[in-house]
Amino acid sequence: MILGPVDEIPPGEGRAYTVQGRTLAVFRLRSGALKAFPAACPHSGGPLADAQIDENVLICPLHLNTWDLTTGCSRSGQPDLEVIGVREVAGQIVFSP
Repeated sequence: MILGPVDEIPPGEGRAYTVQGRTLAVFRLRSGALKAFPAACPHSGGPLADAQIDENVLICPLHLNTWDLTTGCSRSGQPDLEVIGVREVAGQIVFSP
């Protein structure tokens, strides 16, 4: 399922997409790689699509909880994030569960 063009997301930022009844936070890393997680922080529902990226760390905008961008593992004692399958195909973000 195509979510949209990769160019919609500037490098180092995220965007929210709704697919199959779920809202996802999709990030385009400065390397060009795409990463996706559920859009709500498991701590208090903060909007993870608005999270900051620092190197390989995702930082929630509400309470600054942190997760590893590669694994979704918490670095601040919160529940881990589910890593959701997305990839780039011909300039498009493709959801691939």
